Amino acid sequence: MRRYVVLISLLTLLIGLTVWITNLEWIKEGVYKPFTWGDILNCTRTHLEMVLIAELIAISIGVPLGILVTRPGLKKLATPVIGGANVGQSIPSLAVIAIMAPILGFGLQSAIVALFIYGLLPVVRNSYAGINNIDPAIVEAARGMGMTKGQIARKIELPLALPVIMTGIRISTVITVGTAELAVLVGGAGLGRITLTGVFSLQPLTILQGAAPTAALAIILGFILERIERRMTSRGLRVKAEMS
Repeated sequence: MRRYVVLISLLTLLIGLTVWITNLEWIKEGVYKPFTWGDILNCTRTHLEMVLIAELIAISIGVPLGILVTRPGLKKLATPVIGGANVGQSIPSLAVIAIMAPILGFGLQSAIVALFIYGLLPVVRNSYAGINNIDPAIVEAARGMGMTKGQIARKIELPLALPVIMTGIRISTVITVGTAELAVLVGGAGLGRITLTGVFSLQPLTILQGAAPTAALAIILGFILERIERRMTSRGLRVKAEMS
């Protein structure tokens, strides 16, 4: 309950800041007018589109890849695969985004590819860990019951690994929301347009006008994915987690 109070308080503060700044007409800090509601809604929509596209690509590649390297005969590939994904996050996010510009040109595609690279590691790592950490005795018992490899994967391994996989997707999404602020530097759009306008014009309120809804968006998406994770987790696993 306390967690929800903190969550609601944070969202109220962030949304309240955005409303207050956006409803200001003129501020005597030079000649300054805040972005309009139309600007914020358009930037939020574009920001969300970039994040969702990058995450869908990361999930569609990262989850199968993470599971694949847990299979017998392919486990030796786990270290180079996870290490390769780790390279994306070991490089600063600004550098990853900047590298894409000369390769793919300035535009939305560069931003999405950079966000995909930066958000891939948590998905791959958690998919691998979720399957790899299943008790081998459970898999052996399933084999003893006559289940095929496909049935074991669908009915035993994936349900047990799902909470860990969803946690990786949630972490990746929250990271991507923040990193997408920098997409404007390579021709993308999103709320980074507002934040960086404030940075370049030395206007603190404009920075908050872009940063506050970005933080609110990260909190909301994280909460939604956490609820999805709970609904997709079997009741027995939820009870076990609550008791431990």
